[in-house]
Formats: sequence, C-alpha cells, structure tokens
Amino acid sequence: MDGASKCPGCAGEGFLTKHPTCGVLSCSQRKGLEYCYQCEEYPCKKYDGADQSDSFITHLNQFRDMERARALGIEAYQTELDEKIAILEDLRTEYDDGRCKNLFCMAVNLLEMQDVRSVMEQIARETQPGQPKKEKSAVAVRLIRNMAEQRGISLRLRKK
Repeated sequence: MDGASKCPGCAGEGFLTKHPTCGVLSCSQRKGLEYCYQCEEYPCKKYDGADQSDSFITHLNQFRDMERARALGIEAYQTELDEKIAILEDLRTEYDDGRCKNLFCMAVNLLEMQDVRSVMEQIARETQPGQPKKEKSAVAVRLIRNMAEQRGISLRLRKK
C-alpha cells in the first residue's frame, strides 16, 4: 500500500478490522449482496454526494464503474480492470522517470478503457526502444494529459 492511507479499500485485507462500522459494507453484508449495484435501492442515501465529497480519486467514477460492472458482468469487468493494471505496470516500468506515478495511476483509473488503449498506441508510435526514460516519460505525460484534457478530466489530486 502506497501513501499515508490506512484504508485497504472496500473488502480489502483487514478492512472490517480497520472500519468495522462502514455503513456501505455492513448494508451489503446484511442483504447478502456482493456489490451494491445488485441492490434494488442502489444508489441509496449512503451514496449521497459521494462522488463530490470524497478525496479518493478512484471514487470519482464509482457510479460509472458500478454501472459498467452491472452491464458487462463482473467477470468481463474484472478482465478490463486487469488490463488497466497491466497497462499501469507498463507505464510505471517503461515510462516513469520517477515523477509520474500519481499521474499514471489517475489516468488509468479515470480515462475510459478505449482512451487508455489509444494513448498507449500513441506512446508506442512516438517512442523508441533504448530511448532515454526521461524522453519517453515526457512523451507519455504529454499524450496522457492531452487525452485527459480532450475528455475534460482533471488529473490533479483533490484536497478535502
């Protein structure tokens, strides 16, 4: 786990020990549901303002992501998430000059999958094997920021 957060994420290892009174998790457990979107009351009042008030960048798209999981089915959605994880690892390994981790994490999380794929194709076309990482990083950052700007997505960390 990176950063100062002690939260392992919903249903993550040790979550119930660290957050035994989480209303969302206890509600889904009480109803016997694995995901909130399976509930006929979703989104309920527990989610009021959650997409605006939470400082976690990943929560910005929680409603879109849950709807995508519902529409695709959880296995197909997990496959998409696995692809995003692999792309993030590639970005961090091949294009991070030591200053891009947050940008790459936010971009992969907030951009739609087709946009992430498109950016990766552009990066591959505009960089060469053996090129200095600093140069490759500059290309990746430029292309990611351009895509985010085209989509009206801010890749800046939010402060509470």
